[in-house]
Amino acid sequence: MAIKRKFANINVLEAAKIRIKNVFANGLPVYMSFSGGKDSLCLADVTMRLIQSGEIDASLLVVQFIDEEAIYKCIEDKVKEWRKKFLMVGAKFEWYCLQVRHFNCFNALENDESFICWDERKKEQWIRIPPTFAITKHPLLRERIDSYQEFLDKKCADGMCMVGIRTAESLQRLQSFSRIMFKGKGSAGRTKIYPIYDWKNSDVWKYLLDRNIDIPEIYMNMWQAGMSKNQMRVSQFFSVDTARSLVRMNEFYPDLMEHIIRREPNAYLASLYWDSEMFGRNGRARSESEGTDTVKDYRKELNHMFSHFDQYFDTPHKRKIAKRYRNFYVTVMNIANDKEMKKLYESLIAGDPKLRNLRALYQNVYSRYIQEAKKGRMN
Repeated sequence: MAIKRKFANINVLEAAKIRIKNVFANGLPVYMSFSGGKDSLCLADVTMRLIQSGEIDASLLVVQFIDEEAIYKCIEDKVKEWRKKFLMVGAKFEWYCLQVRHFNCFNALENDESFICWDERKKEQWIRIPPTFAITKHPLLRERIDSYQEFLDKKCADGMCMVGIRTAESLQRLQSFSRIMFKGKGSAGRTKIYPIYDWKNSDVWKYLLDRNIDIPEIYMNMWQAGMSKNQMRVSQFFSVDTARSLVRMNEFYPDLMEHIIRREPNAYLASLYWDSEMFGRNGRARSESEGTDTVKDYRKELNHMFSHFDQYFDTPHKRKIAKRYRNFYVTVMNIANDKEMKKLYESLIAGDPKLRNLRALYQNVYSRYIQEAKKGRMN
């Protein structure tokens, strides 16, 4: 269980600067992941200002962008803008358009739950054309097999990696960070540094506002569509987080779904079922469509699914995830409440490729159980 402790002697921005300067002080190559998203822009700007003030050596910096093909045009434009900035100060910038494997939340209907970025067998269906300067081949990459994380583990083995992700984004990240801080390395063994890990959403938006940093227009469109600040996450189209927003974004990008469906025919599911348990939704539209009078017995539903395991989980990936869920269910079935059982069921239905929801459930169930047990002893 992750425990938060507060240290109030410096603010999060000064702490981030110290962490970045400490990374460069080692004299090793520093690989900085860049996505063009809000968190990535904050890390990039702090790093750029330290370069410009002469506090870190730009020649050690290698900025890396993994172009996942299925991304918004405004994200591509923003990354191009920052590529020029870093090249002008003497840093390296590696823009990868590689055939790497991604999880595809739309492909549950197929016996293959993956999406190959820049698939050379589907050039006619590509959502975008790679930039002329993009790196499309690399000897360390096992094409169509490796994920981009597996590729970077090999590519960046000689240096240190800076990543702009934060614990405030999710409880799962907080738990992961607590393990990394203890061990000193990420799960794959790479030395990873998270300079802005303790920034809250308000810190990110305030930093961008105070320094007049231009953000991709997709964030403004999400805000206009009624999405909360916590929901405004930008990633490739076929991840669960982005799939939920595709229908809303079609209002701002009329050709979007046409290009996406041409590349991934099963993406029409987002149009039909985006407000359903398939995508883990609990909105008013779902309640109206499913009927408010129907109350599911989620324990019964889970028992039925696990009793007919091969029928419900008909691919190797689904079975692998479902086994983890089944083990957890058996462990907590007598202490989890109805709300937690509903979350467990819906996470299993929607898909949990990285087991993020399962880790959050583990934290929630046992934290609540311990607190209730303490109250019981006190009473």
